[in-house]
Amino acid sequence: MTSDVAFAPLDPRGAVLGDEVYTVLGEAILDGRLAPGERLRDVELAENLGVSRTPVREALQRLERCGLVEVSANRWTRVSIPDESMLAATHEFVVYTMGNAIRMAVGRCTDDALDQLLAGVDELIAASHADDRREMLRLSAQFFTMVTYATGNRMLQQILEECEFGLRRNLYGWRPHVTDEVERTDMYRVFRDAVATRDGDRAERILRLQHGFG
Repeated sequence: MTSDVAFAPLDPRGAVLGDEVYTVLGEAILDGRLAPGERLRDVELAENLGVSRTPVREALQRLERCGLVEVSANRWTRVSIPDESMLAATHEFVVYTMGNAIRMAVGRCTDDALDQLLAGVDELIAASHADDRREMLRLSAQFFTMVTYATGNRMLQQILEECEFGLRRNLYGWRPHVTDEVERTDMYRVFRDAVATRDGDRAERILRLQHGFG
């Protein structure tokens, strides 16, 4: 029951309250506090969050669009069941989208933004060297968010903002394509060099090779 899930009350005066509710509920679905198949009742969720039903309804509609919630009209709204077959499709979408994004980003971002991207790659290199695959997935998501904003392309940013929770959920269970730690880490270092020199073609090519889409 959603009434059993404890949420910290939100400030109802917030100008972006709908976004806050969306984030809180999305994270709760991803971390399992709201389990697959669990019914979602807007009245109970609104009471738990200390807000009106309107931002809750808006958040549930957005979560339905990205696949985390499913609705049967006049019957129920519930957390959707993860579809394991979506992993391959989502992985392909992310790799090709981020390949284009890294090409745009390194060609136009500021030097400060480039430094942030390089710091992100350095963290990925460290995680790869430690063979910490869970950390690699977390850092990859973080890095690709930085890349998206470094492109300065608002359309790309808006699309990925709306898809974020769906992408994260569908990529659960991801494993690196290159399993050998030395080979994989060397590829990250080559990728870093391409980013540092603003070589978009090379950066895109290496990124795709890293993920098996060469």
